[in-house]
Amino acid sequence: MARYDLVLRGGTVFDGGGAAGVTADLAIDGDRIAAIGRLAQGSGAAEIDVAGLAVAPGFIDVHTHDDRALLSQPEMAPKASQGVTTVIVGNCGISLAPMVPAGPLPPPLDLIGSAEYRYRRFADYLAALDAAPAAVNAAALVGHSTLRAGAMDRLDRPASERETEAMRERLADALEAGAIGLSSGLWYAPANAAPKAELVELARELHKAGALYTTHMRDEGDHVLESLDESFAVGREASVPVVISHHKVLGAENFGRTAETLPKIKAAMAQQPIGLDAYPYVASSTVLRAENIPRAIKILVTWSKPHPEASGRELAAVARDWGVSAEAAAERLQPAGAIYFMMSEADVRRVLAFEHTMIGSDGLPHDRHPHPRLWGTFPRVLGHYCREEKLFPLEEAVRRMTGLPAERFGLAGRGRLRPGAYADVTVFDPAAIIDRASFAEPTRPAAGIPLVLVNGQAVWRDGAATGTRPGRALRRQEMKREARSQGAA
Repeated sequence: MARYDLVLRGGTVFDGGGAAGVTADLAIDGDRIAAIGRLAQGSGAAEIDVAGLAVAPGFIDVHTHDDRALLSQPEMAPKASQGVTTVIVGNCGISLAPMVPAGPLPPPLDLIGSAEYRYRRFADYLAALDAAPAAVNAAALVGHSTLRAGAMDRLDRPASERETEAMRERLADALEAGAIGLSSGLWYAPANAAPKAELVELARELHKAGALYTTHMRDEGDHVLESLDESFAVGREASVPVVISHHKVLGAENFGRTAETLPKIKAAMAQQPIGLDAYPYVASSTVLRAENIPRAIKILVTWSKPHPEASGRELAAVARDWGVSAEAAAERLQPAGAIYFMMSEADVRRVLAFEHTMIGSDGLPHDRHPHPRLWGTFPRVLGHYCREEKLFPLEEAVRRMTGLPAERFGLAGRGRLRPGAYADVTVFDPAAIIDRASFAEPTRPAAGIPLVLVNGQAVWRDGAATGTRPGRALRRQEMKREARSQGAA
């Protein structure tokens, strides 16, 4: 008689902790892993032969802007197709809650929607995810810029004491509802005027809740070292963990400076809890800003409200067609988004090779012509940088995508394959996995990932979404209870 709902038989199991893979069967009962080892034939009500394939924990995308996509595109094909089973939303200071705007949204808050900002309380947003589950799990950060836009009449100045208190109260309410932390996007106009003291004051609320702070730093170019110092200081003064988002250095004049930033990060890690993530591309993507034009080698337009036909084209070509400068073309395209080629391959490789770097796509799911990182990040790391470039062993690549982010973000019960853990599982072919999304064709699914399970149910199989939506909104308090129960076990 079958003892388990499903047995994945004969794969190479990578536990997510960095250990080398071992040949074993993996059994699932309900939403949990029941056993790993040599299991009797017929012990599963369903059995799948995965011999020759890698069996890994489902990948955790630590840096996404999927807040709205979870509700509007619940099959989450861009993520499920590349083995992602859990996404962290609310990054770069942008979250759909807690705010109902009184007027037009300032960029970049509009990157994830406009009418979708209808959740006055963070609990309302999490309840919406509960009511209409997505294919993948989601843990949510509160956006600092969202808090500012909901509490201030002007964003080009520091918040007053009263406004800071209003933000603090909304943050506390969100944390009580289950948010896992606070994110900031200090490079962007809605938050650029916020002084460090404003962030420290809000971060003190994180300390009370045992939550964390993630940051798109104030500067990733000429003043990247000073921005690192500011980020570390917020965490140190508020006694909270810090995650540096999509770490990089921008502009040809700064190429090579990761040789300065990474030792600085490593030294800070010895003094306080610090993490970082990165994506495996030399191009970034965000709103189209004229000030970025001089330092970019090439710029692609990803979307434009007044000129959607420009999506996917080079800004220089659009400017030539219109007979204007690139700056004038950028102004005419507003509001718009862009892909900026302004990083070096050597810096990307150096950051990826850093043993503490997690993987985050930073994809923008609502762009008309998105950056290929939306569909290709994780298979690109596994196929290109791990298998082809041999930047790190396969078990280490898996750890960066699973066990390490689960530990940093407190995702108890996920990120590791062991009995009792949630059955988030990605099955892939180490010899064939590769990204197929390109800057010309950015929405092509990856190759070499035949099966993805979320909470024990298949969400991606044989190159297509299954339509199953077993994902859950992961609340901080529930994950802390899970961690305590695991400790007791």
